[in-house]
Amino acid sequence: MKIGHKDFKYKKDALNYYKEILNSYKPSEIVTESDLKDLVELIEIRPDKNEKIGCGIETIQVIEVRYKTKCFELIRKDGSKEVFSYRNCINGKSKPTAKFSKTCRETINEDLRNVKLAYFKKFSSKGQVKCQETGELCKWEELNVDHRQPNTFSVIVDRFIEVFRIDINAVEYIEVMDGVYSFAQKELADKFRNYHKDKANLRLVSKGNNLGRSHQARINRQQKDLTID
Repeated sequence: MKIGHKDFKYKKDALNYYKEILNSYKPSEIVTESDLKDLVELIEIRPDKNEKIGCGIETIQVIEVRYKTKCFELIRKDGSKEVFSYRNCINGKSKPTAKFSKTCRETINEDLRNVKLAYFKKFSSKGQVKCQETGELCKWEELNVDHRQPNTFSVIVDRFIEVFRIDINAVEYIEVMDGVYSFAQKELADKFRNYHKDKANLRLVSKGNNLGRSHQARINRQQKDLTID
């Protein structure tokens, strides 16, 4: 794909390029002139580029959003600011199924975070706990709350759609920030949270590990499984 003056063989190459730019800065740092040019060219491939650019981009900085996640924030010439996602620029508009699934994930993010907090509070020693798959000691940022197979997150979402006969094309959303949505109907959000709480078998595993390889055919909860309170 072509972004401004740069050509990328694969979309993943473009994603990695802009991810490296993001990770090269600390929160509140202003990007260099060279990176600013690359980021403005990235924004210009968006269908809504005129809305994002507005009166003109003065500069771009890196900020910290929820859960200490870093993101780009453009600062316009009139002083107005807006967060934007490099992933959303490159991937484009999500298809209805992908958008619904992503919003479901956003809906239960706080629940997953609380599971992780509770596990660390109970088992942490010097800021580390054991990965529930490998037994290795890991820091907070080295662990993910993962869904044990076969009830993976995507399976839970698919079954939720089927059980409650959700017409994903009719679902309404509220854009929280660039590419991040919440369900406009609180009833739908609450319904998914409760369904996920009932179906999810969770483990804390080190990033990069596939959870539950030896239990793929089992759906019953295991002693080590974590649950949402």
